Amino acid sequence: MDKTDKVVICGGGGFIGGHLVGELLRKGFTNLRCVDIKPQTEWFQRFQNVDNLCLDLRKKENCYIAAQGADYIFNFAADMGGMGFIENNKALCMLSVLINTHLLMAARDQGIQRYFYASSACVYNAEKQKSPDVIPLKEEDAYPAMPEDGYGWEKLFSERMCRHFREDFGLETRVARFHNVYGPFGTYDGGREKAPAAICRKIIQARIDTSHEIEVWGDGTRTRSFMFIDDCLKGIQMIMNSDILEPINLGSTELVTINQLVDIVQQIAGYPVKKKHILNAPLGVNGRNSDNTKILSYLNWEPGIPLKDGLTATYSWIEKQMMSDSKKLHFVR
Repeated sequence: MDKTDKVVICGGGGFIGGHLVGELLRKGFTNLRCVDIKPQTEWFQRFQNVDNLCLDLRKKENCYIAAQGADYIFNFAADMGGMGFIENNKALCMLSVLINTHLLMAARDQGIQRYFYASSACVYNAEKQKSPDVIPLKEEDAYPAMPEDGYGWEKLFSERMCRHFREDFGLETRVARFHNVYGPFGTYDGGREKAPAAICRKIIQARIDTSHEIEVWGDGTRTRSFMFIDDCLKGIQMIMNSDILEPINLGSTELVTINQLVDIVQQIAGYPVKKKHILNAPLGVNGRNSDNTKILSYLNWEPGIPLKDGLTATYSWIEKQMMSDSKKLHFVR
């Protein structure tokens, strides 16, 4: 991408999209458009000198407005959240298929040079994720298909749409399967937050309340890897600028149990808590980790920021929000 190219970030008022807008501005990009369904006062980050649009991208006509004059499109837009949200809102998650489908049509019809789609590790076959001692998931493990119900099926279908628009119409598409991205400037309460932010919030709230107990969903033995946002941003740009045609993992290989995740945050906070395990909460698969063989072979790089380092930055940011008189320190820059 040239720094004068028109770059459109869909879902740019959200967590990952907002960070990418900031990253491109820091690199000197001068022609950015940021699109999100939320009112701009609710965007996680909002930047000056950007064409900021509030549009519902489920509607075809809005996708054509978003894509007008663009050279590159990044699609992060989706109705999603942590396990508590996607387990209880399967139809809403699947309706995001309208966003990617209509954006692909607009990209094809308006001659976009390249299109990035943010997929998810939720596309992977659940049969391969039954044990906490999970074998890291290779890209081919998405088939035969048995993804996370609702959200995972939408992501897998949308991956195929990207492939067929490339094969049938010549639209250059790139697809990355994100593995549990976390970091500052993201959701930490309200029901859509993911485990790292939720654990940080709960321990901070326990400190505020002088309580020494937090709720932990499940028995704490499920395993995940978590990728810090800075690694995610680097991977997105490398993949977008690469010749990688097939969907590719973008995730850390540092596997931890949820109990270990809580322990790390306790250490960061310097505040010990007792874990009250909620066994009937939404849980997801028993284990999931990223096999990075392919990204290493293509890019000679993989996400490597240690979990404790990323959690330290995330904890500090969430603590500032919770201790502030206003949670909306969101951030006209």
